[in-house]
Amino acid sequence: MQFDWLNFAIILFLFAGLAFGGLPVVLSLFLSPKSKAGDLSLPYECGINPLGSARVNFGINYYYYALLFLAFDVDVLYLFPVSVIYSKSPGWVLFWELSVFLGILGFAVIYFWRKGVFTWPKRITF
Repeated sequence: MQFDWLNFAIILFLFAGLAFGGLPVVLSLFLSPKSKAGDLSLPYECGINPLGSARVNFGINYYYYALLFLAFDVDVLYLFPVSVIYSKSPGWVLFWELSVFLGILGFAVIYFWRKGVFTWPKRITF
């Protein structure tokens, strides 16, 4: 096998990246001060005893908006390359493809709107 500088550079950058990410973690384990008190589970609040619990329960209702954002984000990721190549394409083929895609997206929005997906759900507790 012949020596290739590209393979050497890739391996070198791999080890450099691992060292760059792992070395601070290892150094912090050895160099950080060790706490002898039982306050390890308390959040750091500038030396003042915390007021209340640091654990806050978030409503599960936010996952609706996360899924909607994900769906529309994927659609926008499709529209960016199409909009770049749109002016360079000859004929009406890309126009009709884009119209069909946006039509399906529009029908999906209307369907979800009628199903009540865009309304804020009641608070769900466990």
